[in-house]
Amino acid sequence: MSQENVEIVRRIYEAFLRGDSDGPAQLFDPEVELHGTVGGLSEGSVARGLQQIRRVFEEWDTEAWDESRLEAEGFIDAGDRVVMLQHELRRGKGSGVEVESDTAVVFELCDGRVTRIQGYMDRVSALAAAGLSE
Repeated sequence: MSQENVEIVRRIYEAFLRGDSDGPAQLFDPEVELHGTVGGLSEGSVARGLQQIRRVFEEWDTEAWDESRLEAEGFIDAGDRVVMLQHELRRGKGSGVEVESDTAVVFELCDGRVTRIQGYMDRVSALAAAGLSE
């Protein structure tokens, strides 16, 4: 089942890049939670349900950034978890300041659906949270 989990996360990511938030809806548990990025500005926040999660992403992109690019660099199978390694490039709204970072997101899955999403500014912390080492 774990390789299937990697493919589920990959499909969600590809849909996200296309701006398709409806296509992968069936791949999320109705009670899915998005936890704020550990080490980031949103740490400690929680959005519950797909509708709230969509709102978080819409607000984040329109309020803080003129440009936001995410590039997946790999998907790591961790059983009921998948770690997505990514490179982020963002340009601040108004300031024009560019920020680049290598981050990670841990997706937890149950029965073929994502139940929890947790971002990490630090990849080593993400791997440890998924029960893996670097």
